[in-house]
Amino acid sequence: MKQIPPPNEQSESSVGENSQVLLEKEVQSRRNFAIISHPDAGKTTLTEKLLLYGGAIQQAGAVKARGEQRKVTSDWMELEKQRGISITSTVLQFAYSNNTINLLDTPGHQDFSEDTYRTLAAADNAVMLEDAAKGLEPQTRKLFEVCRMRKIPIFTFINKMDRPGQEPLSLIDEIEAELGLLTWPVNWPIGSGELFRGVIERNSKNVILFSRAGRGKQSDECHLRIDDPDLNSLVEKELLDKALEEIELLDAAGSEMDIELIHSGDLTPVFFGSAMTNFGVRPFLDQFLQMAQGPVARLSTNGPVNPVAPEFSGFVFKLQANMDPRHRDRVAFVRVCSGRFEKDMTVKHARTGKQIRLSRPQKIFAKDRAVVEDAYPGDVIGLNNPGMFAIGDTLYTGSKIEYEGIPCFSPEIFSWLRNPNPSAFKNFRKGVNELREEGAVQILYDKDQSKRDPILAAVGQLQLEVVQHRLEHEYGVSTLLEPMGFQVARWVDGGWSQLEEIGRIFNCKIVQDAWSRPVLLFKNDWNLNQLVEDHPDLVLSSVAPVVSGVEPITL
Repeated sequence: MKQIPPPNEQSESSVGENSQVLLEKEVQSRRNFAIISHPDAGKTTLTEKLLLYGGAIQQAGAVKARGEQRKVTSDWMELEKQRGISITSTVLQFAYSNNTINLLDTPGHQDFSEDTYRTLAAADNAVMLEDAAKGLEPQTRKLFEVCRMRKIPIFTFINKMDRPGQEPLSLIDEIEAELGLLTWPVNWPIGSGELFRGVIERNSKNVILFSRAGRGKQSDECHLRIDDPDLNSLVEKELLDKALEEIELLDAAGSEMDIELIHSGDLTPVFFGSAMTNFGVRPFLDQFLQMAQGPVARLSTNGPVNPVAPEFSGFVFKLQANMDPRHRDRVAFVRVCSGRFEKDMTVKHARTGKQIRLSRPQKIFAKDRAVVEDAYPGDVIGLNNPGMFAIGDTLYTGSKIEYEGIPCFSPEIFSWLRNPNPSAFKNFRKGVNELREEGAVQILYDKDQSKRDPILAAVGQLQLEVVQHRLEHEYGVSTLLEPMGFQVARWVDGGWSQLEEIGRIFNCKIVQDAWSRPVLLFKNDWNLNQLVEDHPDLVLSSVAPVVSGVEPITL
């Protein structure tokens, strides 16, 4: 006779089935995105308003706080508070409409695209924020190229519609012409600047009227049908007629809505609004949740890894030291890619082969922490990092896998970093090595190993200033910067042997990166092009290939 297990006991198979059902449910509810923009487009403001609508904060703070006005939640570093800008990436998780949203907040300053590049490696979607007056700007174009390279779906939010700006049709044309993206406006503005009255939702034909909310508060949204007789008393006829004519033009000659093209990164849904006044943020969030892709399969040494695969896996995309100055901690940010993460679980470290118990995982909300009991694909967790993690490391359970690494991008500013106080060399060395590990800047070294001063290589000058600031305030070391006068870096694909075959090279400096690979520094593009013409067999790259299994040089 078949024995029936007691009611409080479950078979292993039924427990496994329940766990898989839970995993699939959690994955379906996850959405993950990063915001890309040029400085001053309103990225930090939009981030705060998204958190406001998600209930993660009760009042949004402006970027530049005055008097009693709140500091922005997502900016925690002292230098950020002094300058009123976002310098480091943070991870912000909040719940909204039965979904768990992971917002990877990236630096908005033009000097900090290197950190942003790495953060985009952990994102499943991107929101491209554009200033209605300025249109596409250089930093937005750079970050778009990274999204295009990774085929990340892009959602466009055209901000500051309540200020004087370009014609909406011109902004749409610019995106299509310069980025090669198809566009599909989800809503369309009625007027702009002082005459901005709201937006028309193209699918529902609802009109959402614009009203200025109190600072840091959720805006009141007045919804009307396009044929509502009250609309004529609220919106000037000529403004409404112009908006409807432009929508007819879009319907006739514009792109069609195609969710597959959105997910392949070839078509961008476009939204209009004003983040500072909270207008258009909630409609954007609602539509984004419907259109955005959930956690996607990630490429690994074993092929694509499905997020609902039962074994846990994830990769380190960011390291940050001294987030809590009181404890001088170091945190590794891990993007969960598959399976369920659980507190105290033991995982394998792909690069070293070691087993690690993850006993103190954290959920990071700007400077605030909370212990994580579990996490699912699309989530980001913070792990205490006593020096064992590097950017690109894979953590896993089960059969060994290793995710694609995160490449280095070409810096544009180079300076010797001098330590004028020999007695502080120990702290100087520790600070430089730890800042290199977390990717604050790239560190290059002279080809002559006897020259011990490192070369800081960055996208912009402010990155170098942050390194100096952190060395002084976190490691107690005052330093000097000596500019080198170079603007272009290229890695030699053929390595040192190819350089030896060519012999002497003029008008450039040969250095090595942290993995002992040759890097050529040029004063300008003309020098670079001249070398390429003189040596057509020399293959140079502006993106450093990923290195695995090799320990980097330390100072």
